[in-house]
Amino acid sequence: MPKSKRKSKRLLLFGIPAVFTILAVGVVSLFYFISNEQQLDRILNGSISGFAPNEIPAEYIPIYQEAADEFDIPWELLAAVHRVETRFSTMDPMVSPAGAEGPMQFMPCTWFGWSHPTCEGNGAGEIPANVLTDPDQIDLHGGYGMDVQDKGVADPWDHEDAIYAAARYLASNGAANGEIEEASSLTIALTGTSRK
Repeated sequence: MPKSKRKSKRLLLFGIPAVFTILAVGVVSLFYFISNEQQLDRILNGSISGFAPNEIPAEYIPIYQEAADEFDIPWELLAAVHRVETRFSTMDPMVSPAGAEGPMQFMPCTWFGWSHPTCEGNGAGEIPANVLTDPDQIDLHGGYGMDVQDKGVADPWDHEDAIYAAARYLASNGAANGEIEEASSLTIALTGTSRK
């Protein structure tokens, strides 16, 4: 068989299935993205109907509610962020390619404070772990990280600390004034759709 016919046959055998595979992955990704955006939109418009019954893990609801009460934001917003960021902490690993970490996906510089000398660009920073979690240093640098139980550590991996910090972040960016969509849009813009 001539070389050009073999090349054409190989292209048909491998090229066409590859194109269909790429298209299928693209369509699935598009539906996933639209689904998450629609769910967030339903929640932001005052309804928790974006969640299926019992979809929100019961152990987080009291934390969402207490943090929301403290910062005067809707608790459903915290549930939505947690769902979008890490599927209620079920993703493994809970570290984004950009460097956001923990159940609510905080970038180190957002958690600690942007005045740290290594904080620039996307906010990954090079903050030593013992400094990143120091509540006094976080306050000094204007970060959002919180030590909810007064244990001496503000841990972005601790659910309570992270959820309260997310409430603080959202409230500071408009959610406490009823500007929920604006606060969420800022979060999405800063985090590349779903990373903070």
